[in-house]
Amino acid sequence: MSFSYFRTACLLALAAIAAGCATPGDPPTQQIEVHTILDHREVSGVGCVLGNSAGRWFVTTPGRITVQRSRDPLTVDCARAGVGSAVEVAQARSNSIFDGGRLIGNIIVSAGMGDYVSRFDGAGVAYQSTLNVLMRPVAVGRADGEAADGNPLF
Repeated sequence: MSFSYFRTACLLALAAIAAGCATPGDPPTQQIEVHTILDHREVSGVGCVLGNSAGRWFVTTPGRITVQRSRDPLTVDCARAGVGSAVEVAQARSNSIFDGGRLIGNIIVSAGMGDYVSRFDGAGVAYQSTLNVLMRPVAVGRADGEAADGNPLF
């Protein structure tokens, strides 16, 4: 009788540990909200190109975009003619199996392969869910389609 209680307790513990496991089934995409800031104010209507090794995406701020996860950084390049431009880089943060009890669950359920697979498909990482991009204003005396650093605005 006590053996069945022990076995039930072990199965429940295993299920609880496995629930936090990083698996290849994690979604490969992530939704990100992008805002552009100039002189402590939000600027709307700015075009931004987001890109990493998995692809490139376009959004007009303020706006939401769904991007493909990657272990590589996400480059955010924003510009608006007559207003300004910005280039920022968002690093991918690890949703590592080494957080909490996920290591034990990963080893038991997938023999350690969950993190190995996630390392290559980007499922084990995430970017910040909200990106505030700080823009540089267009320099006075420049052509209307040119930023302060001499780069053309989009």
